[in-house]
Amino acid sequence: MATENSSESQDEKEILINKGAVQETPQQESTSVAEITNPKPSKLMLYHWTQSFSSQKVRLAIAEKGLRCEEYDVSLPLSEHNEPWFMRLNPAGEVPVLVHDDTVITDHVQILDYLEQNFRHEGSINLIPEEGSMYYLRVHHYRELLDSLQMDAYTHGCILHPEITVDSHIPAYATARIRAQIGNTESELKKLAEENPELKDAYMAKTRRLKHKLLDHDNMKYLKKMLDELEKVLDQVETELQRRAEETPEESSSESWLCGEFFSMADVSLAVTLHRLTFLGLSRRYWGNGKRVHLEAYYERVLGRPSFRRVLGHVNNILISAVLPAAFRVAKQHVPAFIGTALLVGVLGGATYLAFLYLRNRLSLAR
Repeated sequence: MATENSSESQDEKEILINKGAVQETPQQESTSVAEITNPKPSKLMLYHWTQSFSSQKVRLAIAEKGLRCEEYDVSLPLSEHNEPWFMRLNPAGEVPVLVHDDTVITDHVQILDYLEQNFRHEGSINLIPEEGSMYYLRVHHYRELLDSLQMDAYTHGCILHPEITVDSHIPAYATARIRAQIGNTESELKKLAEENPELKDAYMAKTRRLKHKLLDHDNMKYLKKMLDELEKVLDQVETELQRRAEETPEESSSESWLCGEFFSMADVSLAVTLHRLTFLGLSRRYWGNGKRVHLEAYYERVLGRPSFRRVLGHVNNILISAVLPAAFRVAKQHVPAFIGTALLVGVLGGATYLAFLYLRNRLSLAR
């Protein structure tokens, strides 16, 4: 298990925040926005993991709204979300977590609503139309529909059962690695519960949730049901996108999105969902080659959005963005200073080379 420095594990989240442990994530650039009128500067901090589906939705919304937000990448591969300092911040031990001054929000849907309700000032784009407008119910419907998809089930299911995928971007070794990590996590949580009695209830609750969830995600009958539900949801989305195409004159220079000629919170959900399905190897199962042509065209437009490129990037970069920060953190935390530099270069070089070989192999297969 990864360990932060001793000051981070002392106690409350204020210690972590006040000591400036949050750092800017290189994938996302901060954008200047109009100042909020407060007695003191308003500060947003997001605890996330780069490859967390829920975190990606929050980060994309922040980028689309043009908000200034500091970030701390909580490494799930290093089990940093299970460490006492983070469990004190969020007893569920899940990312993302938003801290806005003295307010802490631990549910990603509530985070998105909070951002929209509290940052509607001049200079910030609104992703949810005004209640009562003709577009409000449409955005609400598709956001709710897309958020009903159990994306963690698709993610774990495709890793544990790669036979349900087509052209997955997940390395073959990941299945065995994930299964081993699942077994280790349960014993790790029990050990942490013993070492931190004040957090015992939180750790034991997380253990029960994990066991229940993974029993479903390793069940092919359950996964087939989830895939059928995804088919129905994407059929509805395709029909709505077709309506947008019919409403938009051919000579029009404006782009239409899911709910109209504006990028909404429903588009945040859809864009990140399509990106995740592509990474998992499910895209060719649901669109492309003449199937759901409007959905395919929509995803191509999404890939061209600057905010999307900053936050999620190309699907082939996922392996690199997941491996390198973890490798850097391990080397930085555990290596003596006199050999740290040399080993750090070696670790990063090795990780980069492995990622390069994997991507080169994928590109050669695609030709």
